[in-house]
Amino acid sequence: MPTINISLKELNLLVGKKLSEKELDYFLSCAKAELEKRIGDELIIKLNDTNLPYLWSSEGLARLFKGLLGKKIKRLVVKKTNKRIIVDEDITAIRPYIGAFTASGKQVTKELLKQIIQLQEKLADCYGRKREKLAIGVYSSKRIKFPVRYKAVSTNYEFVPLGFEERMSLKRILKEHPKGIEYAGLLKDFNKYPILVDDNNETLSFPPIINSNFSGKVEVGDSELLIEATGDLRIVNLAINIFATALSDRGFKIGAIEIVYPKVKKRTPEMNEEKVTVSTDNVERIFGLKLNVNETKNLLKKMGYDCKVKNKQLLVIVPNYRDDIMHNVDIVEDIGIAYGYEKIQKEKLKTYTIGGTFQINDFVDNMREILIGFSYQEVYSPILTNKELLYEKMNIKDFGTIEIENIMSETYAVVRTWLLPLLMDFLSKNKTASYPQKVFEQGLVTIKEKDYEKVALISIHKDANYTEMRQILDAILCVFGVKSEIKELEHGSFITGRTGKILVNGKEIGIIGEMHPRTLINFYLQLPVVAMELNLSLLYELVENAKRQNLSTCQKDSKR
Repeated sequence: MPTINISLKELNLLVGKKLSEKELDYFLSCAKAELEKRIGDELIIKLNDTNLPYLWSSEGLARLFKGLLGKKIKRLVVKKTNKRIIVDEDITAIRPYIGAFTASGKQVTKELLKQIIQLQEKLADCYGRKREKLAIGVYSSKRIKFPVRYKAVSTNYEFVPLGFEERMSLKRILKEHPKGIEYAGLLKDFNKYPILVDDNNETLSFPPIINSNFSGKVEVGDSELLIEATGDLRIVNLAINIFATALSDRGFKIGAIEIVYPKVKKRTPEMNEEKVTVSTDNVERIFGLKLNVNETKNLLKKMGYDCKVKNKQLLVIVPNYRDDIMHNVDIVEDIGIAYGYEKIQKEKLKTYTIGGTFQINDFVDNMREILIGFSYQEVYSPILTNKELLYEKMNIKDFGTIEIENIMSETYAVVRTWLLPLLMDFLSKNKTASYPQKVFEQGLVTIKEKDYEKVALISIHKDANYTEMRQILDAILCVFGVKSEIKELEHGSFITGRTGKILVNGKEIGIIGEMHPRTLINFYLQLPVVAMELNLSLLYELVENAKRQNLSTCQKDSKR
């Protein structure tokens, strides 16, 4: 969870009110944050929700606090400029997207400079996954001549990086500069690197690594800034909007910059705002609050939303610095925060129940214990993944994926349909560990909107083969009192003739086999891999049916 340091004096100035300790604690709870420590004027604040990056600064917190106090929240105003950033076609394969804006009309103070650097680092490291998805550059724009060009250059290209006094090649920066050493892995697969240069051929930065020592050094007293972000398009646009809104709250005038891509032009910050419909019935159903439309509208304004009334419903306009609204329930949650959870009346329990587990859970736990007994180590993977991992790398076609409509990341865009690709990905990330490696995962998958409990196990070592996995399958099914048969199967992930579908009482419950060399190459694996995946939901039904049949047979025999 991100932790930020801010000045209480600066926070009070931005809010327009001297906050009491009680008010500060309450407002921080509304931001899903807490005060970890106070050292004089400095507040160390822990933010407990990683989906709210717009709050990771004194400006963001002050904006929320002002709304909760009923004060008017300033709206972001962006003016057009004639400034452009031209994106060369050769950069698209490396780090294709960029957003930028100018900020002018106010002087950078010591405290503001600290907040700019902190927000820059928190967004890039926490939200941008250590600059992989997002890197931000801040510059003194009076030293820059537009248009700026964003392009790919040779690794021998030279400039003076921030904090150094001599020209260095990009290749040398990655080996010797502290930031180069830290983030060199982001560019390891490329033979050209990204560069931002102005119309005077002055280097602005080497994204996502380091700014130049010329224009990329912002100092106290500067009044003209350029802020740019590179990385994934959605996160870049969000970061630009957050930064622009924060500096606007400080009194800066925000200027849009035209981004000229090879085939399209865009202006950033983008002022597109999401619209979500919310009814008072939703609020009553979730919180038990009987609010009229105007009361609901006022609560939404406190949380920074604009809204319009339409047919007794509210068309809520989400601020462009927010990307956490995935459903109208998220809006209703903010209504509850603005109303005050402590004001919601408690209700007595209407039903009394005793908790328990489903029988299939005991079956699943037994399976996990059996595999641990076979010296397999359990691993856990996210339930969300992507089609490239599930299908492209496994050399098969989609067989019923549920896709996320408003994805936060391409990496987590679909619900997993099977577990073996996740285990293969695990092996690819643990190639430096000793062999043999034997791992399994048990968990939920979703195929064509139907959920199944599954288990997958995988073994990698120089002698891994079909027989090894078949012996484990027979032992597992023996424990549960059922027998299997294997029918040969053509499957893109496995070697033909060394794979098959597993049948119990004629029903297919899984797959077993040796991984195809093509699949191994896709995951950069150099040793043989044998694997198996079982549908535990189906196997459980078959095992229970077998028990009932045996019980029925025993009862008939006893009557005789």
